[in-house]
Amino acid sequence: MGSCKDQGQHHKDEAGCVRVHGPIIVGAGPSGLATSACLTHQGVPSLILEKSDCIASLWQHRTYDRLKLHLPKQFCELPLLGFPENFPKYPTKHQFISFLESYASHFSIQPRFKQAVQSAEFDHVLGFWRVKTKDCEYISRWLIVATGENAEPVIPDISGIDKFKGPVVHTSLYKSGSEFKNQRVLVIGCGNSGMEVSLDLCRYNAIPHMVVRNTVHVLPREMFGLSTFGIAMVLLKWFPLRLVDKFLLLVANFTLGNTDQIGLRRPKTGPIELKNVTGKTPVLDVGALSQIKSGKIKVMEGVKEITRNGAKFMDGQEKEIDSIILATGYKSNVPTWLKGCDVFTKDGMPKTPFPNGWKAEKGLYTVGFTRRGLLGTASDAFKIAGDIAEQWRTIKDCNNNSCNSHVILLKET
Repeated sequence: MGSCKDQGQHHKDEAGCVRVHGPIIVGAGPSGLATSACLTHQGVPSLILEKSDCIASLWQHRTYDRLKLHLPKQFCELPLLGFPENFPKYPTKHQFISFLESYASHFSIQPRFKQAVQSAEFDHVLGFWRVKTKDCEYISRWLIVATGENAEPVIPDISGIDKFKGPVVHTSLYKSGSEFKNQRVLVIGCGNSGMEVSLDLCRYNAIPHMVVRNTVHVLPREMFGLSTFGIAMVLLKWFPLRLVDKFLLLVANFTLGNTDQIGLRRPKTGPIELKNVTGKTPVLDVGALSQIKSGKIKVMEGVKEITRNGAKFMDGQEKEIDSIILATGYKSNVPTWLKGCDVFTKDGMPKTPFPNGWKAEKGLYTVGFTRRGLLGTASDAFKIAGDIAEQWRTIKDCNNNSCNSHVILLKET
């Protein structure tokens, strides 16, 4: 096994294993950074392993240029440090990245980059987690899974797509509609990404054909000049969830009209309840709906088959297409590297639902899997740091008192 350079409070033995005094955090996105900061605040060191060459690689490398936060900034802050006051209500992608970089600097967070985790497994004999990368093995009493719900793009299996002569790109590789000027573009997916990409394409005289495969809730981003999400959060403190859902839909129908008439059928389950149960986020409209109503964005039913020059649809229509964009979302990759553990489903989500999914057994924790965005991340990070800090202080006290126990061995390694 190759050797790894030692850093600070981590110890490397002759075999090249890095023994980490605090927790190992897998992933340097917002979830990993938030948890590391909360641990630092509690006086507990940690080590972040990141497969990419930077923090927040999804934001830096896999997002389109016009992306802004869908929620007001107060709902997207990380623990212990807010956004700069001069940031707008809905920060841009680049502003959010700069905030994350400042956040990491403020808490002296220094991840080890290009350390893609190949496997992580609990050693029942030693009582440690063994985390292996290509050139190193890290060992710690605690493992925090912070790779999140959006680690890998979802690439659907669509009949005939391998025959298509034009480009096929996932939204993770899409940057701007300038690359698709005057083209007929098939956008597969109608979530927030599909809607915004379709809107962006319109600005470059492209003709987006947006495929709506399932039902979808579309809500105005703001109601009465206030954030729809913010209104919902306040109402949920006083009223039952289903009553709040009914209110949101009533206002949405009044301001946006009946979306069923333009091919966007609403689910029978309300938007907040659906989000909590399935993780499916309602679309917050930032202008795409008006383009659909004007006919500039064409809503299509499900794709039956992709042909060399276009697509055949379930309703019998056939269209010539120049390019295809897959707005099909992302998925967790935890099952590919976390071994011998029955904590996650086959889809890579914690089996224990929110709000108790943050902690498992044997020093295993998860952050960023709440399906509640950065608010859920912040909640998990605080809980995890508090739980580990309590254990950390117990071990420290035991060492100071020269306890002769296995706890000492865990601390010293």
